[in-house]
Amino acid sequence: MPAKIYWIAFITLLRKEIKRFLRIWVQTLLPPLVTMTLYFLIFGNLVGQRIGRIEGYSYMQYIAPGLIMMSIITAAYTNVVTSFFGMRFQRSIEELIVAPLPNYLLLSGFVAGGVARGLLVGLLVTILALFFTQLHITNIWVLLAIVPMTTILFSLAGFTNALFAKTFDDISLVPTFVLTPLTYLGGVFYSIHLLPSFWQYLSLFNPILYIVNSFRYSILGVTDIPILLALMIIFFSCVGLFFINLYLLNRGKGIRT
Repeated sequence: MPAKIYWIAFITLLRKEIKRFLRIWVQTLLPPLVTMTLYFLIFGNLVGQRIGRIEGYSYMQYIAPGLIMMSIITAAYTNVVTSFFGMRFQRSIEELIVAPLPNYLLLSGFVAGGVARGLLVGLLVTILALFFTQLHITNIWVLLAIVPMTTILFSLAGFTNALFAKTFDDISLVPTFVLTPLTYLGGVFYSIHLLPSFWQYLSLFNPILYIVNSFRYSILGVTDIPILLALMIIFFSCVGLFFINLYLLNRGKGIRT
């Protein structure tokens, strides 16, 4: 019986999160499409015409997987950090805290909402990308592994940010000063083989590099790093961040005064 109750609670929380970002779709789904259209037009068409082929693909084809993954990362992260902190700010989170539900269920519900938005935005941006270039899946298993794990990882990261944030300004610090630089330096627009050896080595400490290359491998079949290593790093990062968030929740971080 408790398992059934927990399942109903999880689905209810997930449904609430999905309804939330669908209700404000102009703010949650439209902006990434506009942003990615500009990326494809400027970097793909205008700049890409002056850049030679990379790994046997046109520049537009090469950057398309990275741009899709960039939108997925941003959507998953933003959904959780804004939703959970919004509930903290309005003090409506107390309604969930007093409910007889385990913290892992609360965490899983918010993460699932981030996963749902990340997957939907990724699908929409992929459809958009097909208007600009041709993309074909070369490894469906890597694709089915990397996309869900990426949405889970950055949903968890957004949850961590929401726990520590004290104002709405705080929830924009990590995306601005951490997430955006790591994304641009994560091999979205270039192969790390084009970098000097020192910068190649430094890039290996960027987790987004492994995500972008794994996704690019699933689409184009080319990568700068070993795929198995990348998948293992992302998987264990998800597990580690889940238990860190669960520990913080159990300690009452950000939800108890």
